[in-house]
Amino acid sequence: MPLSLDDITFLQSERAQKQLVSLANVDLSDANLLPLLSQLRRSLTAAEAAAILTTLQLRKTATAKFPVQGRRMLFTDAGLQQASGSLVRQYRARQFESSRLLDLCCGIGADSLAFAAAHREVLGLDIDPVHIAIARHNGSVLQLPTQFTLCDIRAGIPGGYDAIFFDPARRDDSGRRIHHVEAYRPPLALARRWRAREIGIKLSPGLNLRQVAAYGGALEFISVEGRLSEALLWLHRDPAQPFATLLREAEALHMRNDGEAGMAVTDPRAWLLEPDPAVLRAGLVQTLGRQLDASMLDERIAYLTLDQFASTPWARCWKVREWLPFQLKRLRRHLLARGIGRVTVKKRGFAMSPDELIARLRLGGEGDSCVLVITRCRGKPIAILCDEPKLGQAP
Repeated sequence: MPLSLDDITFLQSERAQKQLVSLANVDLSDANLLPLLSQLRRSLTAAEAAAILTTLQLRKTATAKFPVQGRRMLFTDAGLQQASGSLVRQYRARQFESSRLLDLCCGIGADSLAFAAAHREVLGLDIDPVHIAIARHNGSVLQLPTQFTLCDIRAGIPGGYDAIFFDPARRDDSGRRIHHVEAYRPPLALARRWRAREIGIKLSPGLNLRQVAAYGGALEFISVEGRLSEALLWLHRDPAQPFATLLREAEALHMRNDGEAGMAVTDPRAWLLEPDPAVLRAGLVQTLGRQLDASMLDERIAYLTLDQFASTPWARCWKVREWLPFQLKRLRRHLLARGIGRVTVKKRGFAMSPDELIARLRLGGEGDSCVLVITRCRGKPIAILCDEPKLGQAP
């Protein structure tokens, strides 16, 4: 249920706060929602009960992005979806050198709070009065010095700030993803009007690179523990090839284009590597391969292969058992002959879905298991039988 300004006022009341604290660990499974709503209706109006239930559900969802503060914060579904995870918020706050910063399209205030925690003076602006009310609440309960103002940034933004962070909405009113940067809400082109020493813009990690080529700057793809999170366009930085950033609890790693070209293409060797998705999006597969003395299976396929295990956080590694040209009946006989009854399928450059392939292999489910990689080598389909993956650790 979308929250209204009246809902926010109620949720900030002592009566609502007591309910939220007492129900913090309540069962929110589908089977318990109706009994819980009936319980709430004994002392609350229908609107109040719905606001409490919505907030409990959003706080539960928020645990992944706000593991510590989430139980005291307020959210909307759209605001929570748009908010970055804690590692990304903290990393991004460190990237700005300026002390005074504008957070445009601030939503529920997540980034503004991260900037404030990093000792920046921040003003958050948003066109949605509900988001502004929630952002103010979140700043207050977390006791961070933030300011939030209702503003349509299409009409102009305040001056006197050295840095700008812009986080346009990337979903429409129905929740569907917006795939073009000029259809963002508001569009990326708005940034051409602004003058600041630092300007960072959050984009979808799946964006078409051609859409931002004319903007210049530096494009950064960020993954968190191997999962692609977002893209950042830094307009104030010198134009450069896209680069990759990998965030882990204790560090931020970066990979940039090495300026070289070309790699060997070989048959599968002892190990198969799948590069981190930030490496893929930044076009750095060959840069990683050269660092690891690896080769490629195919110039158009983003797998690497090498003779020795590579202890790298930039890729998942599988030990290759064996490989063979792909032909469905032959592959099925091969697996059965080796006592393999279960497979986890990965694929690149192969049309059939993993579920369809598993169904057509008709394995019995008994016996050994393996990772089955279906891909291409020098343009021809192959099947690679591998052991379970390892990430950055020696076997």
